[in-house]
Amino acid sequence: MAHRPPLGVSSVWQAVMEPADYQCQCTGGLCGSTHSKTGLRCLNTATHGRLIVAPTDLTLSAVAAAAVPTEQLRAWCSGCHAKAQKRQLDNQREQQRQAADEPLSLF
Repeated sequence: MAHRPPLGVSSVWQAVMEPADYQCQCTGGLCGSTHSKTGLRCLNTATHGRLIVAPTDLTLSAVAAAAVPTEQLRAWCSGCHAKAQKRQLDNQREQQRQAADEPLSLF
């Protein structure tokens, strides 16, 4: 079956999708779902919907994400990508909040 890459850098998309077997690479817990009924891996494929290529670290800015080497990219379905990105950003904010110095008290 022929998979149609999106417009843009189709060679990068292809280089990520082939090792991923054209399947979302979200595994247990990244998006909040353990995918326990599917062997701990999301079952969404390029055959049944669109897959995107994005870095493993979803907290990167768009500019930094564009510079990520191919081996640090993974295939994502839109649902897992959105949920995993929200979880990673929430975790990053919480770590920054905890690392911030406590304000000086007046007394």
